Amino acid sequence: MSTTGIELNTRRRALADTVELVSSMRFAISLLMILSIAAIIGTVLRQNDIMPNYVNQFGPFWYEVFRKLGLYTVYTSWWFLLILLVLIVSTSLCLIRNAPKMMRDMRSWRESVREDSLRNFHHKSEWTAALDAGALARQSALRLGHAGYKVKIVEKDHGTLLAAKKGAGNKFGYIFAHTAIIVILLGGMLDSELPIRLQQWFLGKTPYAGGGLIADVPARHRLSVSNPTYRGNILLAEGQTGRVASIAQASGTLLQELPFDLELKKFHIEFYSTGMPKLFASDVVVHDRELGKTFPATIKVNEPLIYKGVAVYQSSFEDGGSRLKLTGFPMAGGEARAFPIAGEVNGATELKAAGTTYSVEWSGFRPFNVENIAGTDVRAVTKGQSLNEQFAATLGKASGSAGKNAENKDLKNVGPSVQYKLRDQTGQAREFLNYMQPVTLEGSQVYLAGVRASPSESFRFLRIPADEAYSVREWMRLRAALADPALRAEAARRYAARTMAQGQPGGAQFADQLRESAQRTLGMFAGDGTPGGFVAVAQFLEKIPAAEQEKAAAVFIKMLNGVLWELWQAARVTDGQAPLDGKDSHARFLQLATNALSDSFFYGAPVYLQLDEFVEVKASVLQVTRSPGKKIVYLGCVLLVAGIFAMFYIRERRLWIWVKNNEGGAHALMAMSTQRKTLDFEKEFAELAATLPQSA
Repeated sequence: MSTTGIELNTRRRALADTVELVSSMRFAISLLMILSIAAIIGTVLRQNDIMPNYVNQFGPFWYEVFRKLGLYTVYTSWWFLLILLVLIVSTSLCLIRNAPKMMRDMRSWRESVREDSLRNFHHKSEWTAALDAGALARQSALRLGHAGYKVKIVEKDHGTLLAAKKGAGNKFGYIFAHTAIIVILLGGMLDSELPIRLQQWFLGKTPYAGGGLIADVPARHRLSVSNPTYRGNILLAEGQTGRVASIAQASGTLLQELPFDLELKKFHIEFYSTGMPKLFASDVVVHDRELGKTFPATIKVNEPLIYKGVAVYQSSFEDGGSRLKLTGFPMAGGEARAFPIAGEVNGATELKAAGTTYSVEWSGFRPFNVENIAGTDVRAVTKGQSLNEQFAATLGKASGSAGKNAENKDLKNVGPSVQYKLRDQTGQAREFLNYMQPVTLEGSQVYLAGVRASPSESFRFLRIPADEAYSVREWMRLRAALADPALRAEAARRYAARTMAQGQPGGAQFADQLRESAQRTLGMFAGDGTPGGFVAVAQFLEKIPAAEQEKAAAVFIKMLNGVLWELWQAARVTDGQAPLDGKDSHARFLQLATNALSDSFFYGAPVYLQLDEFVEVKASVLQVTRSPGKKIVYLGCVLLVAGIFAMFYIRERRLWIWVKNNEGGAHALMAMSTQRKTLDFEKEFAELAATLPQSA
């Protein structure tokens, strides 16, 4: 043989070996194991989340490793789609190799069997009858037919062979099951992102990472109406019309043109007593641009709108740009004058405060908040517990109090809330969450002002006590007075005079010392040094010998309470207000105000924005999908059920009877086989072995 012939045969053998490997059961099982592991990863690891969440969870190094492996988008990664494609090829080759042989075997009667080979079967039986071979063969064929067998009589040289079979359709189970796998995978591939990936690879489509109006987005970032499959989202505010859905990608967004326009007329939402959504639905109007017709529809959860092959599902809801009116209060310096400010959710407002220009980015609004406000002790932030943990404990959300409050729920609507970011000129931002109405905690009404430095943190809450007019103005007046050295000096003078008037001995020299001590106490609490509040008090007490700290603390707190009272009265007089008496409600307010003043040093904002009015605008998030592969998958599921049924519930039986003439009649040798020996098979063989020899 020539060298060329040898090389050709070698290549053919290599190709045959490759085909045998790819179409083998072990290869398919290996692929299925890899897919199972990938599915576990896709289930455990949250998919398509934002990048900062992954960085916070895994760190920068492992985030980058997992990103390159495509673990954040497992089901649309190139290697996952490649495995599906290889599995389709493997199953198809397996079916092509084995299905023809199975079809031939189902049609075959296996009539080439010999008498000697029948004697080697485990299940065999022999008998004689007073009939000739032909009559016995016909009688046996008739009885096998009554038992559900198909029979073929074959004349042999030394006798007559009856070849019978039942349940040959069992092999359809193998064919149907493997075909089902191919069909389901093809349907899944058709409904995957593969068509979009192909457009990106060969048609130049790229995700859009910029901003601005949708109409200004270039064509290379848009997918046409004829796109065969997609899954995207469209956000519509009430009264708004849209025709473009967004498809999230790792590096931006692709815009998908819809074959019709959707107009959101009204968004409905109902809540349980716990505050969780019970029902939300969208009343929409569909505008068919091609046919020029319009019709209304209501989209509910699990009740989608299906039109022109596109299914529109109710996904979630957002704020559609609620209009807000607020009052701003300075949180730094001696200025207490309030100012109006307005904004729109998802928009931004310029704000000038403390000589700096800020941008207020309105990120969220909720018309009501149902919380569990069962009474629980709230500790001060200066003791190491965050304000958010205190508020969460009070509202029954902290882990330490969940068991207690689970049995003592007091669900109440604590009113509207507004969420915004305050961004400075360097781009640094802190996020705030303020409630419109005061909340009753521990028998007192306070306004909750939340703050956090990043979205990964929980909110910490400042509690501003409500005054007799249910506002924050009295506390803001006291805060501004604490930052005013002149008012602090006046408060110290008034405190010393009142103390001496109450019969305190010591004369004028002691009065001056008392005034200076009171003024230093206010200055320390006001943060003339760093820091202020109770932290400054604690640092001061640490310098005193341990044996005298408790006594010094009692004296210091008594003096602080007294001089803060005088500061409050001095501020009221300066603003043209009458001084207050010392009744219990005023003393309670001053106690809460003192705690809030101390906590305010951690607030980290130049202003506090209090919500006054709002016009809510709701928005609906709709998921639009085109999935032509869904019907293909349904077909595959039907084939899979039929295949499993055929494999497990249809049992193939083969039976042969060799009949030949004998002295005084005919002799019959029966043998029977099956792929799986069961008790039913043993019983059937015994019945046939007993029935067939019986005389007619």
